[in-house]
Amino acid sequence: MRLLVVAATGFELLPLKAYLDRHFIQKDPDSFQLGDLQLTLLITGVGAPATVYALTRMLSAFRFDLVVNAGIAGAFDHSVPLGEVFNVKADTFADLGVEEADGSFQGIFDLQLGDPSAPPFREGWLVQPQQDEMRFLPTATGITVNKVHGCAESIAKIKKKYPADIETMEGAAFFYVCLMEKVPFLALRGISNHVEPRDRAAWDIPLAIERVNEVLTGLLGSISGPQ
Repeated sequence: MRLLVVAATGFELLPLKAYLDRHFIQKDPDSFQLGDLQLTLLITGVGAPATVYALTRMLSAFRFDLVVNAGIAGAFDHSVPLGEVFNVKADTFADLGVEEADGSFQGIFDLQLGDPSAPPFREGWLVQPQQDEMRFLPTATGITVNKVHGCAESIAKIKKKYPADIETMEGAAFFYVCLMEKVPFLALRGISNHVEPRDRAAWDIPLAIERVNEVLTGLLGSISGPQ
């Protein structure tokens, strides 16, 4: 089996890398093997453009049986505990459009600049076909933005516009490329913060990274067998 694990930044995969160093044979700086399982790591850089470019190049050069996106996210629901890990079932580009004179936002599908049901979209959303593969995880709907929300007014507007559970800067880009390339994929996100007026002191990035990497190593264990 050929598996690709994708993250925006290297530090989001540091625990996984430590696990691979202990249990897998390193073939080159980003590739590892254990039996029939071949695993490649891809660090794309932050944001949708970097994700689209790096992932498209990789999938154009190599074929994979499964592509997994892992990283951190902000949760809109304040009852969600930090460190919770979600299997993202759908995502969309939430700030691709225009701001009207009254401050309201119209997306490209609102403006009829695209067909919301033209592949790979389904009614304006990018939907993960294999969402039942991680049944032990709660599922979430995500939105992808170029500017994360950090003030009460903009947070209220985006929550009214999109019925989403989490917010990232790369999710929809990952979905878009995988759907267009017709490769099976999963998207795993650990909650590092709540989407609220920006307060970095209230975030717990290390916990989110630890928890999402625990899911990743568990996934590898289920594929490769006990080590």
